[in-house]
Amino acid sequence: MTSRVKARIRKKDTKPERLLRRALWHAGLRYRLHSKELPGRPDIVFRGERLAVFVDGDFWHGRDWEERRERLANGTNADYWLAKIRYNRERDRRNDIELGQLGWRVLRIWESEIRGDLGVCVERVRRVLRESR
Repeated sequence: MTSRVKARIRKKDTKPERLLRRALWHAGLRYRLHSKELPGRPDIVFRGERLAVFVDGDFWHGRDWEERRERLANGTNADYWLAKIRYNRERDRRNDIELGQLGWRVLRIWESEIRGDLGVCVERVRRVLRESR
């Protein structure tokens, strides 16, 4: 992968993340962004309720991993991509555990869920926030 291509890959403020943030804001839910002091730098943080929300890209975080792994294994540069996504998934699990040990709840939402039914995603966040109170 060239540097030019890598430079275009966003770590934050992706379109699905912006869509979810806008919908949460319109629903009256107030949050902070990309908290540097928390493991994994959650995309959206509700401090009072200690809820960390991550918007995970389907490819980069290995949605439908069994199926995706097979397709990647048969593609170009298979070893690199399999290792990269496997590492991302392991890192996500470590961050979830660390956040839990710090007393935070973690909610991970797939980009395709946001694109598919944004209202359901907002309701999931709302439900977890209600359970936190």
